[in-house]
Formats: sequence, C-alpha cells, structure tokens
Amino acid sequence: MSRPPFLTLPASARAYRLRTARGEFAVHDARPASAARGTVLLVPGFTGSKEDFIALLEPLAAAGFRAVAVDGRGQHESPGPRKEAAYAQDELAQDLLAQVTALSAATEDPVHVLGHSLGGLIARTAALRDPGAFASLTIMSSGPAAISAPQRARIKLLIDALTVMDMESVWQAMRELDPPEAADESTPPGVAEFLHQRWLGTVPEQLIVTGRQLSEEPDRVDELAALRLRVHVLSGEADYAWPVPLMDEMAGRLAARRTVIEGAGHSPNAERAHPTADALISFWRDVG
Repeated sequence: MSRPPFLTLPASARAYRLRTARGEFAVHDARPASAARGTVLLVPGFTGSKEDFIALLEPLAAAGFRAVAVDGRGQHESPGPRKEAAYAQDELAQDLLAQVTALSAATEDPVHVLGHSLGGLIARTAALRDPGAFASLTIMSSGPAAISAPQRARIKLLIDALTVMDMESVWQAMRELDPPEAADESTPPGVAEFLHQRWLGTVPEQLIVTGRQLSEEPDRVDELAALRLRVHVLSGEADYAWPVPLMDEMAGRLAARRTVIEGAGHSPNAERAHPTADALISFWRDVG
C-alpha cells in the first residue's frame, strides 16, 4: 500500500471532480504559473489513490507541466458501483481514455500518461486501444505480466477475505498481520488515518476484480512494442510486486528509457519524489 509522505496540496494545485464522458473522477490538478509544456495524467495502483502522487505535483508544475492525479472508479473519492463487471480492465482503460480526452480538450494535444503498478497495466490496455491519445507512456513499478508468486498468494488471501468480511474487519485483520516495522512512529500526522479512510472509501468489488487482474495479467509487451509509442520504464531499486530484472528486460523489449530510483521500493513517487520527478521531467522534455 503506497503511503503519501504528506497530504497538503501545494499552492499550484486544487482538488475537484473532473467531468468526462464516462462520469466524474476526483483529481488533484497542479498547473504551472505560465503556459504548460504539456499535460501529465498520473494513474494510481492497487489500493492507491491520487494522494500517492502528491509529492510530485509541485516539482512537475514548477518544470512547466500540468500534472493531474486521479482516483479511478471505485477508488477513494471517485464513486463506483457494487458490481464486479464495472471493474473489468477494459472498462477501467476506457475511463482512462475519457480522462485523457477531457484533459486534452482545451489544447487538443496528446497527454503524457504515467501508470503506477496496477495503473501501469490499465494504462497499457488504454494505449493499445488508442495509442494516438498518448504523448508518451511511463510504466512505473509495473511489470510485463502478473505479479510475483508470493504477491499472488497475498492477493488471494485478500480477495478471499473481501468476499466474506466487511472492509473495516479486513482492515483490522491486515493491521494484525503487519510486521512490527509497519508501526512507524515517523508517519506524518494524519497519514495513518488517511490510509484507513481511503481503504474504507474504496469499493470492495474494485479490489476483488483488480486483484485478480494483477494475478492473471498476460504478457502484452510485444503488442505495446509494436505501437512504437515513446515509453519510459521507471522503478525503485527493489520491488516486491515485480522483480527489478524483469522490468529491466521489459524495458529492453520495448526499446524504452529505463530509470531506477536509488533508495526507492515499489512507490518511488512517494518514497523518493524529487529524483523521480527529475527523471520524469527529463523524459517528457525529450519527448517534446
């Protein structure tokens, strides 16, 4: 579970609901002081939300990029139905494309898309549907296919629990299973309660269906490579969901830029925000 380092939006950002052809989505939208060099859509991962990117907003806006972080349907502050069919990967990909369309309406320019973890798989599916909507694709801490075997086992336990328990009971059970180091006294004020409330605000069917997606995702790297889209594969130097060498190999297959953020794990956006922002800005400037 990604943990934002703080929760206060920078002065350049505001929170609102983005209207699209597929409904409204809660966003944080950070805008540069002068004309934007481009627009970036930041798509969160499993159990995540727009707040996971909060530390990236200010440096990206300062570099001239409009940065929009979104809650997908059924995540945190974006509503979603209590029906599993609503969270099929193609449905989520169509949501992403609707968000891109809404963001590019004023400029008619393609949008740079970054997908974190599960968000990387959703963004890949969206790119395969409509590659022309993307100025580029950054796959962050997301691999070529399903997550590692140990993580598949953890996801199965979570899905099994969600089918028989309410969200509060599952949250308390997860806390009991946390290792001692998870009780980190350095957690900033308010973040622990935010994580709890974000969990309760997420639709359980969204977690069940996307958890299965993480466990069953096929390898679609060759399909993506055939698009000749500009791609950036970024990760920390360690990752529990996909082994880093697997992401190295994927980047090679995609002829993609590869960045490894020193000192970061599965969430470099939250763990090492400034070097992550620097790497993203460099890539997007090169794309133009």
